[in-house]
Amino acid sequence: MEKALKRSFPVFVLPTLLAFIIGFIVPFILGLWLSFNEFITVQDATFVGFKNYVRTFSDDRFLYSLGFTALFTVASLILINVVAFALAVLLTKKLKGTNIFRTIFFMPNLIGGIVLGYIWQLIINGVLMRFNLVLTLNAVYGFWGLIILVCWQQIGYMMIIYIAGLQTIPGDLNEAAAIDGANGRQKLFRITIPMMMPSITICTFLTVTNGFKLFDQNLALTNGEPARNTEMLALNIYRTFYGRVGFEGVGQAKAVLFFILVVFLGLMQLRVTRSKEVQH
Repeated sequence: MEKALKRSFPVFVLPTLLAFIIGFIVPFILGLWLSFNEFITVQDATFVGFKNYVRTFSDDRFLYSLGFTALFTVASLILINVVAFALAVLLTKKLKGTNIFRTIFFMPNLIGGIVLGYIWQLIINGVLMRFNLVLTLNAVYGFWGLIILVCWQQIGYMMIIYIAGLQTIPGDLNEAAAIDGANGRQKLFRITIPMMMPSITICTFLTVTNGFKLFDQNLALTNGEPARNTEMLALNIYRTFYGRVGFEGVGQAKAVLFFILVVFLGLMQLRVTRSKEVQH
């Protein structure tokens, strides 16, 4: 059996490996090379060294978008995970209709970002118009509009991951702690959260990376308005590359920096949270 698997191994691996090389490795290497060039099309690329990166860091809009995205990511990270964890704890108790509530909370994650953006634009503007306001009047409204949208979309998904983590905690631990006189808060911080760290690692990684990569919802909900003050990093890169002739290389340089930033933050977050995991 083992010999047969070894013989068949290339047959199953090569198509996937080939697709990965064509769909990711080659475009990534080409994109990295183009970030050091000025170009309109790939065929007319002219090498300019680090000029595109210098222009990137001198772009005030890019730096503003970086700060706005970082603030958004921190706020959404805290809200999504706190609410998702609380819902997971509530829905793992012996209550009627928990399966129905799990399904309802998870359903928003199935809706596309563009559709969600337009839906919530109508909802939020409908509320704000009662006060003679609109979503794009102030960057603060746009910021919290994005927070509401992303929380509504992602909380259910993170809740499912937390529920899976809670169900792996042996009931004997909580029973032993109760016998020793531990109250609910002590059991939460001394047993539940330490045992839940693998799930917390996954959820925080997803919310951090999703926060920085947000594009569809930003485009549909605010489109960066007012005056590009709610423009996040992905939308800024898109507009630089496709909206300004002669800035394709700058847009590509921004994309490379964006990739490095997301990978760095993701790895740092994984390192921090994994160090807190309980070793069984």
